[in-house]
Amino acid sequence: MGDEIVREVEQFLYREARLLDDRRFHEWLELFTDDVRYWMGARTNRYPRTSKAIAILSPNRYVEDDQTREDELAILDENKETLAGRVARLDTGMAWAEDPPSRTRHMLSNIEVAPGDAAAELKVYSNFIVYRSRAESEEDFYVGGRQDVLRRVDGALKIARRKLTLDQNVLSAKNVSIFF
Repeated sequence: MGDEIVREVEQFLYREARLLDDRRFHEWLELFTDDVRYWMGARTNRYPRTSKAIAILSPNRYVEDDQTREDELAILDENKETLAGRVARLDTGMAWAEDPPSRTRHMLSNIEVAPGDAAAELKVYSNFIVYRSRAESEEDFYVGGRQDVLRRVDGALKIARRKLTLDQNVLSAKNVSIFF
């Protein structure tokens, strides 16, 4: 990938983070294609076949990686319509999980850009930390990796797919009411 494209992708993702942190959710929604899939899974406790620490009766539990599969239960599995519905709900003032609103800080690192499966697409890999504070004492950290597919639509980059994988397999947060 050329330096210009990498820089454009980085600036796009940094702008997205700023929109989220500034609670500019309607502008944030405009960054997505109409056919977006926004999916979040977590790490799972799985044991490699070479494990000597534990014997498992079911061979299906032996898996070489700890990634949630897309056919397993996800934390989030959304499209543009459901994301827009969540934003509309925030506008009502009736979203108890966000009253008072969360304060977030989205941090991205290790951004890698690769060619996509289609000519107008790019694959983007990154790591994230999202800090959330709410009310006087609620604090949460979400840490993980992201795989995005960015598609150029009318000359502008848009998010066509987002796959988030949280590193923690048990969330201590009371809810997942923020966006990543």
